[in-house]
Amino acid sequence: MVAHKMRLSEIPSYVVDLAKKLGATDVAAKLVEAQRIMIRFSNNEVTVSKVFLENSVDVFVMIEKHRAATTINTLSIKNIRRSVENIVRTAKSTPPADIYAPLPQGPFTYNLDLMRAPKIPLEPDTLIGYVESAIKSSLEVGAERAAGTLNASRSKITLATSGDVYASQELAGIEISIRAFVSEFATGHAVSVAGKLEDFNPEEAGRTAGEIAKAASNPKPGEPGEYMALLGPMVFADIVNQVGSLSSAFLVDAGQSFLVDKIGSEVASRKFTLIDDPTLAGTLGARAFDDEGVPTKRKIIVENGILKTYLHNSMTAKKFGVETTGNAGIIVPYPWNLIVEPGDKSFEDLLAEIDDGIYVTNDWYLRYQNYRTGDFSTIPRDGMFRIKHGEIAESIRDLRISDNMLRILNNIVDLSESRVWVRWWEVEIPTLAPYALIGKLNFTKSRM
Repeated sequence: MVAHKMRLSEIPSYVVDLAKKLGATDVAAKLVEAQRIMIRFSNNEVTVSKVFLENSVDVFVMIEKHRAATTINTLSIKNIRRSVENIVRTAKSTPPADIYAPLPQGPFTYNLDLMRAPKIPLEPDTLIGYVESAIKSSLEVGAERAAGTLNASRSKITLATSGDVYASQELAGIEISIRAFVSEFATGHAVSVAGKLEDFNPEEAGRTAGEIAKAASNPKPGEPGEYMALLGPMVFADIVNQVGSLSSAFLVDAGQSFLVDKIGSEVASRKFTLIDDPTLAGTLGARAFDDEGVPTKRKIIVENGILKTYLHNSMTAKKFGVETTGNAGIIVPYPWNLIVEPGDKSFEDLLAEIDDGIYVTNDWYLRYQNYRTGDFSTIPRDGMFRIKHGEIAESIRDLRISDNMLRILNNIVDLSESRVWVRWWEVEIPTLAPYALIGKLNFTKSRM
């Protein structure tokens, strides 16, 4: 609870003023007020309905080159004061960074369309209705049972900085992740994620998951080898998340990215263009300002295969001799809303191009052997199919994708015209992803 003498909205400014009095040169305080409803379901029934009310303040301080960060979860005046005193003391004792970049100086002008979020229902009965319609759709197309989660949220971010920034923005979203089962080995997974209700389609997610599960019945062990592959949006979104996340200038500077020293270079097929666009009002990743208070903007990360920019905050921008891209993360810049430009083919067109290959609908546990080179592996999950002469020939299992990010990106043959917004625990950044036809993809035997 917050003491009655201070409103929640006043906390960020209070933190900034207090930290400056204690000797900080730069301060940013971000208050997050979040209300979230989570509904879990399994065996075609709702099993858990929970309400989460969470208020917290992220605090970042610099004493020139010395810096520290913390999150305050108990918002009493006494605890806030103690936490700020501790973080300033910690900053004073930390080793200095190699450069000092003061927080950007405001005030700034923001896009008002991005400051307010569309209304998302948080009434459990309404949300349970969405879950039931998704389950019903999956059963109608042949699934035996369905399980998953639905999350609906409304939140508000209020940011104050020592750079004369004070701004607040509403956020909202609704997401369902549904997995349909015909047997233990015949499963399908789909999501519907949206920033506004008219873009939310739980029935379609249920139907897609059910159709994949039905088609995946009686899978046979797959043969390892190099194949032409069709990656569904769930898989391709995971790969796109890697490109977006590892275009962070912080990770590039740390050598933890396959995009080191690649600005202006060809990192993908000419068919591939990737944009970070937080300015799309009503989408899950819409943001008016970043964690330093800088207005966000649309930016092309990869254009027709050429890497155009890294993602920057003010610190990395100074280090690289460029302007911030409005992607703070005060320590680590990150993308908000990843969008792959579509191709002009249908799913059927892409399938028809495969004489002998594999269609992967989903994956999980993507792990790197080497971030710097981009060598990784991931496990196909749910329906996976052998393609012969442009048609699905059989359901297969027990394979692992073991390849290299840059090789896959350069092997993109074509992309679909249709795209799906994807986010779930394997794909953290909202991503608008098409189907992707990959010329060569290496499959090894799964150890699972």
